[in-house]
Amino acid sequence: MITFLASLAGQRSIFVGVLLMYLMTIIGNIMIVLLVCSVPKLHTPMYFFLCNLAIIDVISTSSTIPKLLMITLIQDHRISFQSCIIQLFFFVFCTLVDILILTSMAYDRYLAICKPLQYYSIMSKKLCLSMAVSCWLAGALNSLMHALLTSMILFCSLREINNFFCDLNSLIALATSDTKGRKLLIAFEDILMGIVPFSFILTSYVFIISSILKIRSKDGRLKSFSCCTSHLVTVILFYGPSTILYMKEESENAAEENKLLSMIYLIVVPMLNPFVYGLRNREVWEALIILQKTIMF
Repeated sequence: MITFLASLAGQRSIFVGVLLMYLMTIIGNIMIVLLVCSVPKLHTPMYFFLCNLAIIDVISTSSTIPKLLMITLIQDHRISFQSCIIQLFFFVFCTLVDILILTSMAYDRYLAICKPLQYYSIMSKKLCLSMAVSCWLAGALNSLMHALLTSMILFCSLREINNFFCDLNSLIALATSDTKGRKLLIAFEDILMGIVPFSFILTSYVFIISSILKIRSKDGRLKSFSCCTSHLVTVILFYGPSTILYMKEESENAAEENKLLSMIYLIVVPMLNPFVYGLRNREVWEALIILQKTIMF
């Protein structure tokens, strides 16, 4: 068994807050999926990838938050080793799929702004489906590799994770066997799966902003930029906490800071994504009205 160390004050208050955010995350993202699937107007590449993002957010929160709720409600800090490995699998899986889907959306926005006349010929249904399947398959294979390698590591007798979920770094920190190879693999993947896609997204937005600035009409510039703001905000929300989490210097309160950043990354960000794409998006509101009328009739 593995024990989670939880020193957060106000356990019941945390339970209520986390439960509300979890329910909002599930309801909001499922609503996005239903809208995209039900309303033909949203059958576009951008909303197809948004639907994938919503599904992965549901899986991500559902693999970690229920255990946190158990910790705060009934003080059950234990988790079996098998459950920990499964949780690790889904955490790594969802993280990588999130990154790849956001990168695919950046490519979609680049084509929509920089190559509008070629957009629908390039972003065909076949290409969109191939990109989405590749994202999910790459995430599954990568997470399976990490889960299998981690399950073969020897751990010390005192197995206490100072966090509310089983993440890769916390498990490796408990290992008694040599983990230099694993750390090198993680560092390589951070570059390949993290920095490279992020660089691609930044490069896409350099071209996007450059193309928008060339538009003479102010209304045209605003309309073009509004097509990208939701995705840009989502990228900032995703990469912000994770970048701070992995790049900040260690301190006396590092463990508590890591927990807070992890909660923002795993709870707050998936909860905000439907609001980012929904509250300020006229197409989503119109689709919601169409869906309501369809249900009424």
